[in-house]
Parts: sequence; structure tokens; C-alpha cells
Amino acid sequence: MVLSFENGGDFDRARELRAFDESKAGVKGLVDSGVERVPLIFNRTWIGFTDQDTDPTTDESPHSIPVIDLRCIHMDPAWRSEIVRDVQDASRRWGFFQVVNHGIPESLLDEMLEGVRRFHEQDTQLKKAFYTRDRSKKVLYMSNFDLFSAPTANWRDTLYVTASDPSDREELPEVCRDILIGYSARVRQLAYTLLELISEALGLKPSYLKEMECAEKMLILGHYYPSCREPELTMGTTIHADNDFLTILLQDHIGGLEVLYENQWVEVVPLQGALIVNIGDLLHVLSNDKFISVNHRVLSKSEGPRISVASFFRAQDMMGNASRFYGPIPELISEENPPVYRNIDLKEYMDYYIGKGLNGTSALTPFRI
Repeated sequence: MVLSFENGGDFDRARELRAFDESKAGVKGLVDSGVERVPLIFNRTWIGFTDQDTDPTTDESPHSIPVIDLRCIHMDPAWRSEIVRDVQDASRRWGFFQVVNHGIPESLLDEMLEGVRRFHEQDTQLKKAFYTRDRSKKVLYMSNFDLFSAPTANWRDTLYVTASDPSDREELPEVCRDILIGYSARVRQLAYTLLELISEALGLKPSYLKEMECAEKMLILGHYYPSCREPELTMGTTIHADNDFLTILLQDHIGGLEVLYENQWVEVVPLQGALIVNIGDLLHVLSNDKFISVNHRVLSKSEGPRISVASFFRAQDMMGNASRFYGPIPELISEENPPVYRNIDLKEYMDYYIGKGLNGTSALTPFRI
């Protein structure tokens, strides 16, 4: 595989994307091969596409995303009411918050990060068995789901897992099989708790969003961001909002995640034992703009690899054939607060999101009334 680092006039982007994809070695394979410069297919500055276009303010922000302590939510009604108010404020203003004392042991979080590391750092030939762009697979590994549609590739490889139930055990990669099953069970329970709090924050009964099956399906993404010698030229993950109801993110100590708040990029500083929660596009729609799905990005780093585990919660598999429709919750609609979105065909939304790739534009715009 030969990739270009400068445009000498014979740069064929489509050909080099195909060559990179067919190697099945990902970005880590490039780094392992000794590549020290950022190839053009990853170089955002060469095509003139940077997050600076949507970010006039890049100075260090004085803000920090809210941290919410979930201790005693099931034992003290007064404490729970305070937590609901905190969730309401964070979901309305930020669309992001961190949670501590969430009930998942730090040892399990650490082992989940190590499991993702083991997968990505195992022999390349073993990883290649999982490399595919067929999203109907329960387990797959690839670099950049939008490789052929996004303006530029990101400096990131990903393990995708929808099979996290013990009955799917043999389909899971052996190097992280046990921890995937253990972690997924605990993070799903946390998602149910968070949906209860968010339901209450919207003025609904606690079981409302769970009964809508907003966490019926879970997709786990094990991201691996190799170190980069020229981090200013590429991104770990381009600016985007999430295509689900709710995301729970586990990140390591390296950091790099930033959230757009009041036209400033705010770093989500790693907090030992914490998990990051953010509102997805679909919950944004259900709330009729009361709670927001906001843009965020991951910077490339000279330090690495950075490892994170994102758990996406949806009502059905991303590529399910039988679609569902979602619109603003009727209880939140009135003459003073009319619907902002039409009922959205989930399959139509997902097709649009995947087709446009992570290009910095909102996937909800076509569905606004």
C-alpha cells in the first residue's frame, strides 16, 4: 500500500482510500509500518476542511461540563430530586455531563479499556477476520465507518459490537469476550437509571423513556486512536452529534474529547472512575428541543494510543429492516410549544446520517418543520 503525503498532481484519493481499506490493518497498521507523516486521505488542512470553520473561538474555555453524583438516588427522595434538577440543567444547556458513584466498579472500567486495547493490539491477521463494512454483522472491526463519504478520514480504528449477551458468547473476540459481556450488562442497567432521571427531568413518569424502548438495543464502539506525529493535521473524530437516544462513554486518561458550548470548545477532562453521558439526536427530537444533542469532537494526540468505549442506546439495531417512527413526545407539545420536528422514520434518518458521514453538519436539519 502506497499513500501520498503531498499532492504531486497524481494523487488519486479514491484509489488510496480503497488501498487503505483493503489492507484491513487500519490506522494502527500505518503507524506500525513506520509512517511518521499524515497521509493526504487523513489531512484536513490540505482540503481546507477544519473545525475552525464552525469554531471561531478556540482559546482555552473557563467552562467545564457538569459532574453529577448518583450516590443515594434510590434511597433519599430529596437527593434524587436534586439529581433530577442537575440532569435537567445539564441536558438543557450542555447535552453532556459526567456521572460519578454510578455503581460500576473502577476495576470493571479499567478491564474494559484493557479489553479494547487487547483487541486492537493483537496480531493483525487475527483482527482481519473481523474486518468488514457489513453492518449486519454482530461484531465487526473497521477504520472510519464513513471512509468513502466523509471529506477526510479520521485517525481512528473501531471495534463494533452488538452481540454482548452471554448467548452470543462465541461470536465475540476471544481477547475481550468476558469483559464485553460483564461491562455491557452493567452499563445497560446504568442506561435504564439515566433514562428514568431524564424522564423525570422532562416532567414525565420515570419509566416513560424505558417503556419507549430507548435502550432496547445497545451498540458498543471500542475506539483506538493511535499516537500521531502531526496531530494538528488530522482529527481523532470529526465534529458530530450522536445518532442515538443516549450515549455513555468511558475514556482513558489521555483525553482529547471536546464539547461545543457557547461557541467554545470545552475539553472533557478525564475524571477517574467517571463516565460521560450525552444526549443523542433521537432524544433531542423526543424532547422537542428541550434537551440538546450537541456537537463534539476528538483531537488527535502525539500521546497514545487513546482508548475509549462508547455505548450507544437505541430502540432497534442501526441497520434493522423494520423501521420505527419518532417525533416529539405528545405530553411535551402544546399551542405554546408546537412540534419542531415531523415524525422521523428511523431508517431514513440513519441512512441520511451514514450517507453524509461525520462532516460537521446536523443530521436533524432535513427533519425540522
